[in-house]
Amino acid sequence: MYTDAVVIAGIVTVLLMVGFFIGVGIFVLKDSKHQLGDHGRHSGSPEHDGRKQ
Repeated sequence: MYTDAVVIAGIVTVLLMVGFFIGVGIFVLKDSKHQLGDHGRHSGSPEHDGRKQ
């Protein structure tokens, strides 16, 4: 099978994109688990609570 520089560059590009999206997904999962106990910056203020007083 004949593989030239364009085919190799395309495979490398696809692998880099897949790795990037996997990394972003791992970051989002870790960050969402971190935010569960914290409830964000506005946890005590009633205007961001969604409830009426």
